[in-house]
Amino acid sequence: MSLNLGYLLSTGIFLSLLAILVLWQITADRLRPALYWATIIASTTAGTTLADFATRSLGVGYLGGVLILATCVVGSLVAWHRKLGKISASDIHAPATERFYWLTITLSQTLGTALGDWTADTGGLGYLGAAAGFAGLLAIVAGLYFQTRINRVGLVWTAFVLTRPLGAAVGDWLDKPLIQGGLALSRPAASAVLALAIIILILVLPQNPEPQERV
Repeated sequence: MSLNLGYLLSTGIFLSLLAILVLWQITADRLRPALYWATIIASTTAGTTLADFATRSLGVGYLGGVLILATCVVGSLVAWHRKLGKISASDIHAPATERFYWLTITLSQTLGTALGDWTADTGGLGYLGAAAGFAGLLAIVAGLYFQTRINRVGLVWTAFVLTRPLGAAVGDWLDKPLIQGGLALSRPAASAVLALAIIILILVLPQNPEPQERV
């Protein structure tokens, strides 16, 4: 939006960067936190522009975009299971598994962006309201994960989808005008704030190098 590149060209740029980082991630001999989280950020940006392209440029609207992208996420998980016989969120180390992992992550990011935009723009909640709503849903999923025996794969990917609209709502709150309920930071300033938060969290939170802890 700042450089007037459009959603399609921006998606191509970020998908190319994502492909490079995913290849690097797959060929890495161990978990490298900086590389892993750089790949996550690349999937987030690619997912954001892809969601905007689907909901706005294709003219399908938020509901149509959410339905299409939800189908893509489910399709990726089904293909993953059919190809490898299982879907494990705690055993991501073989190249074939990682390819499905990053594909599903990117589609989940895309779905989450469309869902967040739909909720914030048409649900009447505003950005903070949408953020609180998705944070609450994420807390419920976490509670189900730790307190019940509900299928872990479904809970993990549900949680991952919910992190994206939560992040999108917070990001919009930072850079949208005051009249729209935002803080009116510039896009570069908002991006800098979020980048700093990510760096601090990576440094503060333990980064376990074992493959089973990578999700």
